[in-house]
Amino acid sequence: MDRTTPPHILTLVAATSVGALATNVFLPSLPGMAREFGVPYATAGLMVSVFLAANAALQLVIGPLSDRFGRRPVMLVAMTLFVAASFAALFASDMTTLLALRAVQAASAAGMVLSRAIVRDTVDAEGAASRLGYITMGMTVAPMIGPMIGGGLDAPFGWRGGWVVMLAVGVVALGAAYFDLGETNKHRADSFAAQFRAWPTLLGSAAFWGYALAGGFTGGVYFALLGGGPAVASGALAMSPTSFGAHLVLIGIGYMTGNFVSGRYSRRAGLHVMMFAGNIVVAVGLLIAAALFLAGATHPLALFAPMMLLGLGNGVTLPSSAAGLVSVMPRLAGSASGLGGSIQIAISAVMSVAAGAVVEANPSPLPLLMLMLASTVAALAFTGLARHGSRAE
Repeated sequence: MDRTTPPHILTLVAATSVGALATNVFLPSLPGMAREFGVPYATAGLMVSVFLAANAALQLVIGPLSDRFGRRPVMLVAMTLFVAASFAALFASDMTTLLALRAVQAASAAGMVLSRAIVRDTVDAEGAASRLGYITMGMTVAPMIGPMIGGGLDAPFGWRGGWVVMLAVGVVALGAAYFDLGETNKHRADSFAAQFRAWPTLLGSAAFWGYALAGGFTGGVYFALLGGGPAVASGALAMSPTSFGAHLVLIGIGYMTGNFVSGRYSRRAGLHVMMFAGNIVVAVGLLIAAALFLAGATHPLALFAPMMLLGLGNGVTLPSSAAGLVSVMPRLAGSASGLGGSIQIAISAVMSVAAGAVVEANPSPLPLLMLMLASTVAALAFTGLARHGSRAE
């Protein structure tokens, strides 16, 4: 580890893995948490949406702060907050306290926001898409195995087992950042306020909106599954927490494969081709799953096997949308990453809440799949906006 050179790719993988793991490692325990704290499932489900909402809000300031004060100090403070919140959560005795600590855990947003900016500090747009593809491929291991580990620990240790895992990963990421992450932002912004004054320029860019919204609705498909999936799994599909966590691995395998494809072909195909192709793959997977359930299938694999295509398509699309986002105005890569990421996470939070409402009204797979398909159609439309805007600008 050497702070005088760009950080090792594994350091960035660790930083991005923290937030990714925190998103879903506890999902198999949600029904049990609702029972222990005596709250409805919908209240326990706020563990996802509160984290995402706080994540979205923090991304608004993480990027500008890093443009002004540097990537390293912001990363270290954010990871310290995550570790502290994860430790405190082990002693929570009510859902209100746990939800408040989930909001603090959202500081892990710095991992993805700053990794995008750090990569863009050192390479061009196509190079950024390729490097981000490999970073997210490595990052995918955490959320891929997280629900399986969380589900496995739920039986002997209860819901706190998943939080111990989050604490451990946070400590590793903090240590890696401290010893390996030097400062990559060589062109500091004049002031923090100046970063916010740049927002009108970003918000006036059709390309910025295209990349932000396309990425948001692409990711929203996955977060709709996270928001509604546990209820569908435990109800219509009669799955245990351990089984649900194990089946989510299939999506992670697809996502990792998509990241590999992105890392290998982004330079050759270009950002927009990758984004269009990825979302078409997602749509195909959703339609296959819907067709299986319309034909009377009830096995969990009827939902989760086609969802490998969801993971594949997300893995192809998201690195390119992220690279496009921070390339609209390279000198404000941190601000663009933060503002765009906030928009994307806000969409994901809305999709998660909407999915929870949909499955509470009808806990069968089809309504959830239709909501996810609508999000995919929106992602395709905004990919077209990104393409048009980048050419016009």
